[in-house]
Amino acid sequence: MKLPDNFTLGEGATFQGYEDGYHPFMRFKTRHEAKVGARTAIDGAYFNLGEAAHLEIGDDCRIWEAFFIAEAGIKVGHRVTIGWRATIVDADFHPVDPAERLKDAVACSTDPGDEKRRPFDSRPITIEDDVWIGPLSTILKGVRIGKGARVEPGAVVISDVPPGARVLGNPARVV
Repeated sequence: MKLPDNFTLGEGATFQGYEDGYHPFMRFKTRHEAKVGARTAIDGAYFNLGEAAHLEIGDDCRIWEAFFIAEAGIKVGHRVTIGWRATIVDADFHPVDPAERLKDAVACSTDPGDEKRRPFDSRPITIEDDVWIGPLSTILKGVRIGKGARVEPGAVVISDVPPGARVLGNPARVV
């Protein structure tokens, strides 16, 4: 699989995809360099990055089938493990109001010139070093996960996680 020109892998880093129609960069539109650190292994991740989005993944990370969705940016530290089907998303992307949400859905499904999407709130996400993010968890906009924290499987993280903390639930809470 050919990687985008602005998606760089550090020394010894690996990226593995699937052969059955899987296209991890179908919505990779960032104009910035997306950097993956040395010895990081990515297996089956998806990258949906808007034109202004930044992505940085540190050294010695392990990522399985995760979703990186950003308009502002996502920064992942060193030695981070991200379990399968975890979603890291830095924006709301759709309005809460039903009528506005319908207009937005039309704008997403028609030709780009037909409808314009309304702006939405986007705030970068930071995941510090030595963090473990369990399968099926979701990290939402503006969150900072402190060094050495653990996000249990299925947790929905809507606020900062202190260093060394363990969080679980929806919304995630420290236990």
